Amino acid sequence: MMTDRDERSAPPIKICYGTLPSMLKKFDRYARKDAFQGHTAEEFEAWRQEMRALLKGLLGWEKMETCPLEPVTEDMVLLYNGDIRREHIRIQVEPEVWMPMYLLIPAKAGPKTPVILCPPGHNGAGKYTVAGYEGCEAVTEKIRHYHYDYGLQAAKLGYVAVCPDCRGFGERRERLSDAWSPDTAMGGDCYWLAHMGEPLGIPVAGMLTWDLTRALDHLTERGNWDTEHIGCLGFSGGGMQTLWLTALDDRVSWAGISGYLYGYRDALLIENRNCSCNYVPHLWEHLDMGDIASLIAPRPLWIQSCRDDRLNGPRGIVNAVEQVDIVRAAYDLFAAGDRLEHEICGGPHQWHGEHLGPFLNGFLKFR
Repeated sequence: MMTDRDERSAPPIKICYGTLPSMLKKFDRYARKDAFQGHTAEEFEAWRQEMRALLKGLLGWEKMETCPLEPVTEDMVLLYNGDIRREHIRIQVEPEVWMPMYLLIPAKAGPKTPVILCPPGHNGAGKYTVAGYEGCEAVTEKIRHYHYDYGLQAAKLGYVAVCPDCRGFGERRERLSDAWSPDTAMGGDCYWLAHMGEPLGIPVAGMLTWDLTRALDHLTERGNWDTEHIGCLGFSGGGMQTLWLTALDDRVSWAGISGYLYGYRDALLIENRNCSCNYVPHLWEHLDMGDIASLIAPRPLWIQSCRDDRLNGPRGIVNAVEQVDIVRAAYDLFAAGDRLEHEICGGPHQWHGEHLGPFLNGFLKFR
């Protein structure tokens, strides 16, 4: 909607000659050139391996450095009358690069207890909202707004929930003072990280996904619980991380992606003021989001979308359904349609945990 120009501060511009129309035509001309074109599961497996190699290259993984994990326990507290133990640990994901995590461990957890990796999204101070941290008003408000404490919800259902700080959030802010003020603590440093990494060929998504593979390494080494069937569950930016990790690493046995499965053209080109962590140079030339998610097949996958989520883009839920249809075609190749669920919820951009228990029980039947 047009508004009156403030003549005191703005130049007398009456029309803007933007670039978006041209870029949309380029997208239509050049995008998704490597989508799966075969017809059999065998052809899909060959395509999967080729695409994984391609995506790891786009993410800059050849420049990521492995190292000893050197886990350090910072503290441990008992919650809910001892029903859940919260361990605050950190591991080394690259030399001198540390990832703090909260581990929410039910009192009855044992070798057969499933583990769920719960990466955080934006606007929640990293692990604090996902783990249901109490005692911080800003965190409490975000939990209330987004239903953000899905890690704690999983722990209350009896699962070991691993809630990490992704780069740029929580204890991984680049500037300590940004973690102290309620006005800045909920945000993150993706823009800063993108400016560091992309000129070196390492987009933020590459950093975040690499770090989650190191969390899997730690859980495997630790071996206290059922690490043969690790799940990954994330909302919004946590859904983005879940998408990338599960598509590239078969150690993740099932995934739940909430608020992050839609077409790039609508959601990240037309609505192109989204966070820098969403953008991977050259990605759109090769694949759309549904193509990446199809790499998860035939492992159990729960996709959750909200009808009024602005991140769906101008066409709304249709943009999400189109991408899920791409994923569904891959599951059909493996006769695994019963392992793919698309839950469409009402309302705006939020996590919905109303059916978390039944979905998790359904995934476990495939173990």
